[in-house]
Amino acid sequence: MGDLYALDFDGILCDSCGESSLSAVKAAKVRWPSLFEGVDSSSEEWIVDQMHLVRPVVETGYENVLLVRLLLEIKFPSIRKSSVSEGLVVNQILENWAGIKPVIMAEWDEDKEALIDLFGEIRDEWIENDFASWISANRFYPGVPDALKFSSSKIYIVTTKQSRFADALLRNLAGVTVPPERIYGLGTGPKVEVLKQLQDMPEHKGLTLQ
Repeated sequence: MGDLYALDFDGILCDSCGESSLSAVKAAKVRWPSLFEGVDSSSEEWIVDQMHLVRPVVETGYENVLLVRLLLEIKFPSIRKSSVSEGLVVNQILENWAGIKPVIMAEWDEDKEALIDLFGEIRDEWIENDFASWISANRFYPGVPDALKFSSSKIYIVTTKQSRFADALLRNLAGVTVPPERIYGLGTGPKVEVLKQLQDMPEHKGLTLQ
């Protein structure tokens, strides 16, 4: 009967690490402006470089903002407000992010939903003011656009990215139009539940979920 493909977006279809890291720095500077006083461009570049190393721990975009502040505390001991940043190295972040994240959220008195909203607002502002540079900070992996365009299977996108950003990249960078009802972004529920919903849809009867 055919296949039904439910694809993640970041790290599977699109290398968005550059854009998410830059957006996170922009968001962190809005959220904690006093911490960035005296932080020069070379230090910001160092943070972005380190973000490429710690990116594998990120499940949802707002976590990038937390990582930027954590890296800032590692680099500048005088601004430390968390108990975990002293002596912390990249490998420890990679190995124990699940334990580090709730500690810094509590010690910095941060709210997940507020950070999600801020991260989305920063991206919206970047897109509105300089769409070309936002697009160019992302790239699709080689062969992905053609694979999506010419696929004979039914394609869904299931991502923790907000749907509007995935759609903008698909349309403007890959040249691919995925119907909005086939893009399940942040806020549509856990991926496991979304995949079960897709599998249970009557129109997918006979299709193999991949």
